Amino acid sequence: MSIAIARTDEIAPGTSRKFLLTCDGRELECFVVNVGGAFHAWVNRCRHVPMGLDWVENQFFTEDAQFLQCATHGAYYVPDTGECIAGPPCGKSLHRVPITIDATRTIHAECPTGLPDD
Repeated sequence: MSIAIARTDEIAPGTSRKFLLTCDGRELECFVVNVGGAFHAWVNRCRHVPMGLDWVENQFFTEDAQFLQCATHGAYYVPDTGECIAGPPCGKSLHRVPITIDATRTIHAECPTGLPDD
C-alpha cells in the first residue's frame, strides 16, 4: 500500500518534505528531496546513531544544497544515492523509501524492504 506525499510542484529543487509511513506496525519518519527535478525518499535516520537528520524541522540539505547533512554528527550523504561520503557512518547509506509519481504528478511512497533497526 502506498501513501500520497505531495505533488511534485510542491517541492522545489533543493528542498524536502517529511512524511510518516506505517510499516509492519511501526511508524517511520521519512523525507523526500527534490534534486534538480528528480525525487528521492529516505528514512529520516542517520546511519551512525539512530537519530533524525534534519537540523531544523524539515531541513536536510547543506547550505549549498549539495548534500544531506546529519545535524548531530555532521555526516554528509549524497542526496540521490543516500551514500555517506563524510562523517562517522562512511561506507553506509541511508535507507531508501520506494516512491512513484503518478499521472497527476503526485508522489507516492511505499514501505522500504528491510526496515532499519531502532
